[in-house]
Amino acid sequence: MARIDFYILPDTTLEARLQFACKLAETIHRKGYRLHLHCEDKALAEQADEALWQFRDDAYLPHALEDSELADTVPITLGWQQLPVPKEETALLNLHPDIPDGIEHFARIAEIINQHQHVLVAKRACWQRYKSLGHEVVPHKLG
Repeated sequence: MARIDFYILPDTTLEARLQFACKLAETIHRKGYRLHLHCEDKALAEQADEALWQFRDDAYLPHALEDSELADTVPITLGWQQLPVPKEETALLNLHPDIPDGIEHFARIAEIINQHQHVLVAKRACWQRYKSLGHEVVPHKLG
């Protein structure tokens, strides 16, 4: 069973959620993990892609959208379709409101909750589902 880390933000905005996703991606990358950011749709993946480029002037996180020819060569991918089956130990950052099929292939899973009502409702359901599946769920209340 995977460990699921829920990061609970005090903010309500998508921007705050994406900013924290960038910080978390940097931490995961620095620890040597590959990372897949799973998004609700291509538009959110493109927003996350742009956020990764702009989140800090002194940081570079090699990443690509899943439909890019670079996706197989970078340690961070952003997708919105079916989860990839990782070739090596990979963490999953789930920005989708639901739990995608295929989570069993990931070493660690992170969820980011902000105080937007839609996100709260969706992620409460995810929390309960992870617990019912027997995963270790760990909350991290921030700020």
